[in-house]
Amino acid sequence: MHATLEREVDAPAEMRQYLRFVLADAVFAVPIDSVREILELGPTTALPMMPSFVRGVMNLRGAVVPVIDLAARYNLPPTIPGRRTCIVVVEVTPSGEHDGSRQVLGLLVDAVHEVLEASTADMEDPPTLGTRISPHYIAGITRAHGTMVLVLDLPRSLDDEELALLIAKDTAHA
Repeated sequence: MHATLEREVDAPAEMRQYLRFVLADAVFAVPIDSVREILELGPTTALPMMPSFVRGVMNLRGAVVPVIDLAARYNLPPTIPGRRTCIVVVEVTPSGEHDGSRQVLGLLVDAVHEVLEASTADMEDPPTLGTRISPHYIAGITRAHGTMVLVLDLPRSLDDEELALLIAKDTAHA
């Protein structure tokens, strides 16, 4: 279910924290409560017949974790590893799951900037046009350091059913 940004008129504004990072020369953010850790770019094992946004899997303390190139996932130019490239390990609730289970994924990003704090009162609904990625994947827009920052909707962006369909579609064309 997509979280809406509609606020009750009398509801007090809350401060929320977001991890701000770069994808394909654009600044984005995700709620910090979804982030488990940030890792230097390390070795990944490529998987055969996967779309370009699936970079492979990595070993995270004995657990196999899929690594998603978040830029490629949004149809932006794929991430080219550089000295600031890192993997943001996130936890998301799989679609249709209500039992508290969480899926762990690594997100390949160009660079991590900071943890920023923003008021829910300052969060604006995503525009229907003019963004580099589909508004379907944007939870809202906030401001940091005088610039607008798109806050991503990770549960929608990393929906396991949608990712499975994209992988199946790519595999069918191989």
